[in-house]
Amino acid sequence: MEVEVTPPMNGTAGQEGEAAEDEEEEDQPLSLSWPETYRKRFTYMVVMPIVLPLWLTLPDVRKNSAKKFFPISFIGSIVWIAAFSYLMVWWAHQVGETMGITEEIMGLTILAAGTSIPDLITSVIVARKGLGDMAVSSSVGSNIFDITIGLPFPWLMWSFINGLQPVKVSSNGLFCAIVLLFLMLIFVIISIAACKWRMSKLLGFIMFLLYFAFLVVSVMLEKKIIGCPVSI
Repeated sequence: MEVEVTPPMNGTAGQEGEAAEDEEEEDQPLSLSWPETYRKRFTYMVVMPIVLPLWLTLPDVRKNSAKKFFPISFIGSIVWIAAFSYLMVWWAHQVGETMGITEEIMGLTILAAGTSIPDLITSVIVARKGLGDMAVSSSVGSNIFDITIGLPFPWLMWSFINGLQPVKVSSNGLFCAIVLLFLMLIFVIISIAACKWRMSKLLGFIMFLLYFAFLVVSVMLEKKIIGCPVSI
């Protein structure tokens, strides 16, 4: 008996089997039954406040009887993302006011991490399927979308509502933060090139160090621990 084994792209045969099992589980309709293991029970209790309203309001298109309702699920998912984003910004603002943390620092830390979690989940899903290029392209494209559309669109709407008045932005180290962002981009490209354009554990560790350095310098600029020659 001859068995032909086709290795997966960017992976191994063992990883392909595990990925196939995970993908098969993901294709199953959502079940709210009580899990058997303690780890899954803990995860169940953590995600239940988010999963329950989605389960009640959105059709599960993985069911054959609900596949025709995919437009409702698509639009409803966007609405829920907007609702969760509003709640996250509101709660972060309240926590910042209570703890005496400025809005700039909350935006650099809590909000930046919170808005990047969907990108993280998407990248993990496609990377486990062996689509590393799609994972990188998704992260880059989402950030470009945030800067070119997600940031100016609310400002544009606010300007139209308030008689085309400009939006005033006040930040202690905004100019230096933008310059630092370009420097970080250069360091990221150098790091990827040094790792021979491969996503490895070393590259991930370098990325963590670069983000930590960016975070520390940005917070120091906002707190005026270090001065910025140009202020806005």
